[in-house]
Amino acid sequence: MLLAVQVLRSAIVQDFIPVLTGTFFEEIYKFQRQILRVKDRDEFPMILVGNKADLELQRQVTQEEGQQLARQLKVTYMEASAKIRMNVDQAFHELVRVIRKFQEQECPPSPEPTRKEKDNSGCHCVIV
Repeated sequence: MLLAVQVLRSAIVQDFIPVLTGTFFEEIYKFQRQILRVKDRDEFPMILVGNKADLELQRQVTQEEGQQLARQLKVTYMEASAKIRMNVDQAFHELVRVIRKFQEQECPPSPEPTRKEKDNSGCHCVIV
């Protein structure tokens, strides 16, 4: 997970300032493929967040384009603005929800042992 975060920081700083619509979408696709390759998976928990949603007049990507991209990537799409605190916490909570759902699918919780199994299991304490 740390590697993905480092890749994310690097990509944001180097590649997405300024954002240009055509190359932006291509970079997002490449970025997702890079994460999946590094994680050696076909899917991994991600969300797509359009930032600076408060700058409506300077918008370079429409909300519909963002939603369409998210559908193609099979991820959740949200728009946020740190300046006016719009959807910042919600984006974080959505990412946590997506991560937890992914983890549950990867390793579902084991069923609770029956009372009989509990009785037969003995004590798991170690006295030193």
